[in-house]
Amino acid sequence: MNGKIPRPAVPDAPKFMASHEAWRVLGIMSEFVEAAQRLSEISPAVSIFGSARIAPGTPYYQLAETIARQLSDAGFSVISGGGPGIMEAANKGAWHGRSPSVGLNIQLPHEQRTNGYQNISQTFRHFFARKYMFVRFASAYVVMPGGFGTLDELLEALTLVQTGKSQKIPIILVHEPFWRGLVDWFRARLVEEKMINPEDLDLIQLIDAPEKVVDAIFKHYEHRGFAPLLAEREKWLNL
Repeated sequence: MNGKIPRPAVPDAPKFMASHEAWRVLGIMSEFVEAAQRLSEISPAVSIFGSARIAPGTPYYQLAETIARQLSDAGFSVISGGGPGIMEAANKGAWHGRSPSVGLNIQLPHEQRTNGYQNISQTFRHFFARKYMFVRFASAYVVMPGGFGTLDELLEALTLVQTGKSQKIPIILVHEPFWRGLVDWFRARLVEEKMINPEDLDLIQLIDAPEKVVDAIFKHYEHRGFAPLLAEREKWLNL
């Protein structure tokens, strides 16, 4: 003995990490499978996004609730992120309508409060699996005022449609005074400096009235129906 305390054997780090990652991949796969099965019957559906910081009774909250109720009564399931604010307003509107209210909740270090207006509630550990489900099952995106998370979802949808990785769906920005500056910046900077094509802005619609949101979605599908085409099914496999 040399007076030193013997150290416990350390597992082989590369092998341990490989095993850990393999189990993680299986967990991700199970998350995809479970969510896809639970959401398989909700079509047609509309995903609604917006700030979690909007208080009940405020104009944005009431607007989101009204839009969701009208979409639900028109036969659309309504998908939200399952939390408070605009997400709660969207689920609440659908909850009182004819069609299912769906919440895709996320586990966060500081627990996100799940709202109580969900007919179908699915919780995710991974943001990317959750985001896939928003796109995979949506016939349209309705984007209310919001922050970074809302912008993330908006730009994700625009990128997928622009690059042909997703079917073309209505992407509707609600409340023009909130969104006009961003759209004008897209035109002044992205189009003028040839970062995007001018027609890429046609992917966005600015709408204020709830009934016009519903009308715009029906107009998009009036000549083809809501069922995905074969080519669109193939795109979903490669999202």
